[in-house]
Amino acid sequence: MKTIIEPFRIKSVEPINFNTREERIYLLGKADYNPFLIHSEDVLIDLLTDSGTSAMSSAQWAGIMRGDESYAGSPSYFRFRDAVQAITGMPDVIPTHQGRASEKILFSILGGKGKYFISNTLFDTTRANIEFSGAEGIDLLCEEGKHPSVPAPFKGNMDVPALRKFITDHGAENIPLVIITVTNNSGGGQPVSMANIKAVRKVCSEFCIPLFIDACRFAENSWFIKLREEGYAHKTPREIAKELFSYADGCTMSAKKDAFANIGGFLAMRDENLALKCRNLLVITEGFPTYGGLAGRDLEAIAIGLEEVLEESYLQYRIRSIEYLTNKLIDAGVPVMQPAGGHAVYLDARAFLPHIPVDQYPGQVLVGALYVEGGVRGVEIGSLMFGKYDEDHKLIPATLELVRLAIPRRVYTQSHIDYVAEVIIEVFNKRDTYSGLRIIEESAFLRHFTVKMVPVM
Repeated sequence: MKTIIEPFRIKSVEPINFNTREERIYLLGKADYNPFLIHSEDVLIDLLTDSGTSAMSSAQWAGIMRGDESYAGSPSYFRFRDAVQAITGMPDVIPTHQGRASEKILFSILGGKGKYFISNTLFDTTRANIEFSGAEGIDLLCEEGKHPSVPAPFKGNMDVPALRKFITDHGAENIPLVIITVTNNSGGGQPVSMANIKAVRKVCSEFCIPLFIDACRFAENSWFIKLREEGYAHKTPREIAKELFSYADGCTMSAKKDAFANIGGFLAMRDENLALKCRNLLVITEGFPTYGGLAGRDLEAIAIGLEEVLEESYLQYRIRSIEYLTNKLIDAGVPVMQPAGGHAVYLDARAFLPHIPVDQYPGQVLVGALYVEGGVRGVEIGSLMFGKYDEDHKLIPATLELVRLAIPRRVYTQSHIDYVAEVIIEVFNKRDTYSGLRIIEESAFLRHFTVKMVPVM
């Protein structure tokens, strides 16, 4: 019931460039109706991603000045390694320049034609790196996660019976890895319960399949476990995180999320032989094993960020802020993913724009409308991002048609969020006036980054 206050003070500010609705109509058309192609200086409130967009703390900036840029054996690496080991308990820590580099290394080694990687829900770069190796990514989201408007405490969970059936049907020898994404980004930023992680671990152990965690938002997931799962209310986020990682054989992480860093990531694991293969590929693609494509100053920022993100005052503020925006939209009748997720508000584009067919990409239409009406940039997470084509080039739609409004960490204040709510509600009130889009140019992988579209006439 109390006012949400930020658990920090602001020491530096960056100006926002205001533009008009008419200017934004022109800019969206110039960008071929793809928000990724809009210049950031032309965006008022940028909710495209929470990746690498956080505001770093004074301690992180101080750490950057301490960064040691030695090519091999930098003390910055060892501080980074120790911070990761303290949370994950995994002995082998391999730095990379960001999460998708970790995925590229891992799936290049373990993937290949005829292989399957099973997840609760894979995000875009993870799936792309799996498919680029020739393997196939399989999403086994729990049933609750497929219904945006129906609240449930852990909608990011994996369907454990479906996991067992898939392994039995396709053979454990063809499944190099099971990977759980916490929180479930593609599934509305919804958390995964500790009970679900333990159940997946049990199945993986039975079939001798390694279990990895996509740990981009491990701290936010740990806080949800503390709030919602029996037996964890009196545990600290650090204690919960350590237990979560104890059930895994390894993890990938983009440190651009829950480590507040502007760049960076890592692979961590318990298998020495796999770690050796990953390091060998790292040297070819990223750099020496003690910097892995990062400057020493970035390693310092990540090490400090991993400590700061587990502070209870921060996590309480972070999750409550997302809930605040979600509840304002629910009160206005806007269809959103319920309950609130950890890092973003997800609009249900299918329910928001029911008159627009799925093959005219209602999520992308909604993203464009939010930009035109208020200069707010989000991203479609639906059939543009995850849709496939059948043999007749007909769209196979995604399970969910969502628009993600990812809130950068420690960047925007409550008045910014109130403004975002006003823009969304304004678009919702005139939702019948929008029409669909069609694709005129796309790439084979990660098409949403560079796709070009035009309105359906």
